Amino acid sequence: MASSISSIRPLLLACSQNTRMEFTATRTISSEPLRVECVCTAAKARYKWSIADHTMAPIYHDSSTLFQVTGMSQLDEHSTDYERKIVNIIKQLLQSNVENPTQRLALIDAVQRMGVSSYFEDDVQTILDQLYIDAASPGGGVLHASSYTNTLCDFSLFFRLMRQHGYYIAADAFNKFMGKDGRFTRKLGQDIKGLMELYEASQLSFEGEIILDEAATFSSMILCERLEADDDLPANLCRMIANTLRHPYHKTIARLTEKDFFLNGYKGVTTEREKTLRELAMMDLHKGRRVYHEELLQVSKWWNELGLAQKLKLARNQPLKWYTWSMVSLIDDLSLSEQRVDITKSIALIYLIDDMFDLYGSLDELNIFTEAVTRWDFAATEKLPDYMKMCYRALHDTINEIGYRIFQKEGFNPINSLKASWASLCNAFLVEAKWLASGNLPTADVYLENGKISSGIPVVLVQLFFSLGVGGVNGSAIHLNETSQLISSVATILRLWDDLGSAKDENQDGRDGSYIECYRRDNPGSSIAQAEKRVIDLIETEWKILNKECFLCLDDFSASTFKRASLDFARMVPLMYSYDNNQRLPVLEEYVKFMLFDRTTKDTERKRKQTTADTSTQKTREVNAWLHIHG
Repeated sequence: MASSISSIRPLLLACSQNTRMEFTATRTISSEPLRVECVCTAAKARYKWSIADHTMAPIYHDSSTLFQVTGMSQLDEHSTDYERKIVNIIKQLLQSNVENPTQRLALIDAVQRMGVSSYFEDDVQTILDQLYIDAASPGGGVLHASSYTNTLCDFSLFFRLMRQHGYYIAADAFNKFMGKDGRFTRKLGQDIKGLMELYEASQLSFEGEIILDEAATFSSMILCERLEADDDLPANLCRMIANTLRHPYHKTIARLTEKDFFLNGYKGVTTEREKTLRELAMMDLHKGRRVYHEELLQVSKWWNELGLAQKLKLARNQPLKWYTWSMVSLIDDLSLSEQRVDITKSIALIYLIDDMFDLYGSLDELNIFTEAVTRWDFAATEKLPDYMKMCYRALHDTINEIGYRIFQKEGFNPINSLKASWASLCNAFLVEAKWLASGNLPTADVYLENGKISSGIPVVLVQLFFSLGVGGVNGSAIHLNETSQLISSVATILRLWDDLGSAKDENQDGRDGSYIECYRRDNPGSSIAQAEKRVIDLIETEWKILNKECFLCLDDFSASTFKRASLDFARMVPLMYSYDNNQRLPVLEEYVKFMLFDRTTKDTERKRKQTTADTSTQKTREVNAWLHIHG
């Protein structure tokens, strides 16, 4: 109970001395998480805050006190200091030793990892433009063996940063690190930092780039060997290696997975720069918390007013988890508040309707519901039970309101595209319901094609596409067609991750189909391990397709924002579907607490010391964890 009380201590500090506070703590059975509820009775209002320890489903109510949790009243007073730090970093980016561009590359990497790159986009672009010109021959793209790309570490970082920002560098530029046998030379195994950067660079591969596939295999193998065998590696370095293998920058949300560096420092940046950058990152995090809390209150108010959680008690009721999708996927731009709230509403409706198809409706009712969505006509729901009518009304009204807001802001009416995406989603849910009702599952390929749509990703990304104003008034529909492969890849990644078997989905009683089950039916005698290997290979392929879609065609700002958000949705998937045996998401829970609530450095330092107390045990643990994830 002490840990739960401490988790809401900021609320105590936020309330005035004249506020009366009452606490209750309940646990139905010993195995359930503790729920602590605080009721604040002020002069004119009664506010309620409830948090279930270690869960992703706290209950939120309107409360002005909540905005004070982050201590943001002080941030406005120090806005001048905030701007000064930004200017300071810009100067360091532009005035780094020109003869040693690796300092600039390291600083750009640190700025990105700490989540503050949006403040320096123009400056970073200027630097990378110049470095690319310096490194490329007049003949067009063959890199010289310049001083700052000679080492494996420097070149791998250069390659990754260039690809991330849309500069094309052929993968065969890594040939200079290979021997006569066409393989990476074994002597590179002594360059730990170089191998870490090589592994990071390999995550940006396109289809057919065999050399980057070899880079991933070679670097991960050597790094695992070093973790397992070497006794002289510092514990700090062991932690960095394991973090790189588990959370490569390109395939994770760095602001979440690099959170320890906010408090404990970051590699490769000098002390003065590191201090300035960390202070800026923490100020930016506090600034974001105020925005996120306000958005979460909007979502919770909307959800509570719908009243659907009371009608469908078996359905999921997790506004915080739903909001996390949009918060993290649009984390780089605080100004996109309306988009985050509206995307969360659609995500909530996807979960709700999915549960309705799985747990409630008969096939006849689901047919009628799907037809009503296709026609976009409330009159078509006349024969449905009340709870289905409520679901339909919530969907109809919410999407119409979102479409109208987009029309007012962008001058383009997206409602036909939004309606079509929802009709496709409900039809995909209906197809799955028929499969399960008949007991006749399709082939794996047919299952996956339908599963891309039933993932809900097309609905979310189509809405996001229009809400970001991609393509302008006249080109929106055309540009949407051009993103179909990108949307398909993100949807495939989600569907396959969901089907890997680790998603013990919140104690649901309904049955979902599985790609693994369909694959084993298609291939009699195949084992679960073989089917899982197939799934992992497919996910890797989709990542390569997604990389090409995102990094070879960076054009206008709105399109690049959409592509970054799409990448972040794909990056979020492993976190959202890595359930433990108690149907909980402990890793994601920890990250969300960091993003939304204050964490003390003392706590973090204590945990860090405990983790690294026994270096040998730590190495074994990290190796086993990586092997468990990557097979």
